[in-house]
Amino acid sequence: MGFAIMTINEAAAQRVKAIVEKSGPDAKGIRVGVKKGGCAGMEYTVDLVTEPDPKDDLVERDGARVWVAPHATLYLLGTEMGFEQTTLRSGFTFNNPNQTSACGCGESVELKPADLAALAAQGNPVVQADR
Repeated sequence: MGFAIMTINEAAAQRVKAIVEKSGPDAKGIRVGVKKGGCAGMEYTVDLVTEPDPKDDLVERDGARVWVAPHATLYLLGTEMGFEQTTLRSGFTFNNPNQTSACGCGESVELKPADLAALAAQGNPVVQADR
């Protein structure tokens, strides 16, 4: 693997594994993507994976498997996926350096594609291929 599109924190890995365990023998992990929608312009998507798409990028942590949809790669590059559970809400979180704003209700975000040249100039290991 040349580079990791995003990282998964421990809480997110545990939640992904719990979802897979509860979803039956065909469940393999989840797929993360983005789609147009909401008042800020884009929304994150999270779907169960029973048949991985060979075009997706795979990110793993502690046995949890998260596939990243190809159309979302430039928007998710450098993102840390987390999971939070509070009194009022539970769900995956995305600490995304490509997010420029979010709507007031927290359901949608404005994203820009990652600037690969700037990341490489900073020596960011996310964009440097293994040798």
